[in-house]
Amino acid sequence: MEKVVVDNLTMKRTIRRISYEIIEKNKELENIVILGIRKKGVVLSRIIAENINQIEGVEVAVFELDITPYRDDIKTSISKEINRQLVQLDLTDKVVVLIDDVLYTGRTVRAAMDAVIDLGRPKSIELGVLIDRGHRQIPISPNYVGKNIPTSQEERIKVILTDLGENDKVIITK
Repeated sequence: MEKVVVDNLTMKRTIRRISYEIIEKNKELENIVILGIRKKGVVLSRIIAENINQIEGVEVAVFELDITPYRDDIKTSISKEINRQLVQLDLTDKVVVLIDDVLYTGRTVRAAMDAVIDLGRPKSIELGVLIDRGHRQIPISPNYVGKNIPTSQEERIKVILTDLGENDKVIITK
């Protein structure tokens, strides 16, 4: 059973709103670095950065972040050094905005924060997510939320996001 919970038009509006919220909270946009958590967070972070550029005329730095070596539930041969190649910027004293598609247990965000700290000591770390589905195992709370979609543990959220085309949407499945 599938149910569309966010259609394409709603997704566009939601991402635009998140972009505005980031602008409103951060006066010095030049000091922001947006890090998209692989996979869907990368696409989302690029769209948000484009929105900020269209709205304010400021190009914010945007990079992808690979949290695989920081996961406590996955064994991998990927080195933590991968992020030094992906994020070619010292994050010291920057406002880092982590972007992901779905916030669930909080473990992905915890791993992302560990990765960020290895890249420098940011002024602050903020979190933006398209969907917050609840069920935290770690006390993590996002600064920017597109939609709160309460789910059961048996349900899954599937985000289809490419370039905000007609087929992009959020689906809940059992």
